[in-house]
Amino acid sequence: MYRTRRAALAGIAAVGGASLTGCLGGRATDSVTGGAEDTGAGAPPPTVDAGYHLAYEADTLVSESLDGGVGKDGIPSVDDPAFRPIAEADMAGNEPVFGVVRGGEAKAYPRRILSHHEIVNDEVGGESVAITYCPLTGTAQGFRRGDTTFGVSGRLVNSNLIMYDRATDSWWPQMLATGVDGSMADETLDEFRVVWTTAGEWATRHPDASLMTEETGYVRRYDSDPYGSYAPLSGYYVRDGTRFPPLASPEDGHAKSVVIGARTATGAVAFDKTTLLSERVLTGTVGEGGPAVIAVADPALSTGYVYRNPDEVAVEPDGDEYRVDGEGGFEAADLPLERLLAFDAMWFAWYGFYPDTAFVGEHTRAGYGE
Repeated sequence: MYRTRRAALAGIAAVGGASLTGCLGGRATDSVTGGAEDTGAGAPPPTVDAGYHLAYEADTLVSESLDGGVGKDGIPSVDDPAFRPIAEADMAGNEPVFGVVRGGEAKAYPRRILSHHEIVNDEVGGESVAITYCPLTGTAQGFRRGDTTFGVSGRLVNSNLIMYDRATDSWWPQMLATGVDGSMADETLDEFRVVWTTAGEWATRHPDASLMTEETGYVRRYDSDPYGSYAPLSGYYVRDGTRFPPLASPEDGHAKSVVIGARTATGAVAFDKTTLLSERVLTGTVGEGGPAVIAVADPALSTGYVYRNPDEVAVEPDGDEYRVDGEGGFEAADLPLERLLAFDAMWFAWYGFYPDTAFVGEHTRAGYGE
């Protein structure tokens, strides 16, 4: 039986405010543009001309949306986050964090904090950004927000967070990064990569990074997760069922297994994350029979990257790096190919939004980094 998030979160005390949940989306290529200083509600968030492939009309997504049971801003965004050096962090090395690098500045956002807030309106490398997380779909995504901020609408579609911008009150399903209601309907948010990794891995790669602290302005039990645990994996994160009806259900695979998905204007592709981390290189297409793409793993961060590969050039592991068309010395995040915006997602959620997706790999059970 499906139930509201209010029922799911009952019993999790939240002194001085409401409790948790969350998610958000992106852009076709992982390129960089400038941001603007936050001045409150401000102007609409920056968007890009090239939108994403959508399997559903906006009206359908609005009609399929559900009340999550917490109300608008019942899950409060963090609008004034505090940080300290990650080198001084008193946290387990295997704790999941969301890593971001913009303008030469590296930051990490603990998953256990974002599970209570879902959206952090912040500045990184001089850009005004929103770092977003949806526990129900396992998606962490970043957006340039210009001079507005984002909040949690209290509604879900396909179990995914629908956020709203405070300038226009438009609705944005996180994973789609596309407006579905309000004056920004059919617009595509300007998105950038957020890396789902661990505190230890991020600190090793970025020893000068800043880590978001529990000084959020809210009193929450940040060590308590109403959905379960990622270390070790338990509860909602490992069960095959979902709490809300999906838009579509795949015939194969564990609902909570993790894929690294990418979408373009013409289609979508999903790479099984466990398979990618094991084999290092996987090839596929955007949609069935579409343009060729290739995914490569970055084992040091337990993540992967997806690239267009129209000429189907050979890519091979070369120690910790890669050889491309016979030339070596390339890091996973910096192949001489056009990189697509990609992010982790639970398989059921990716398939629900993109039932015409191409899938690459062996279907595995749930497990971020397992």
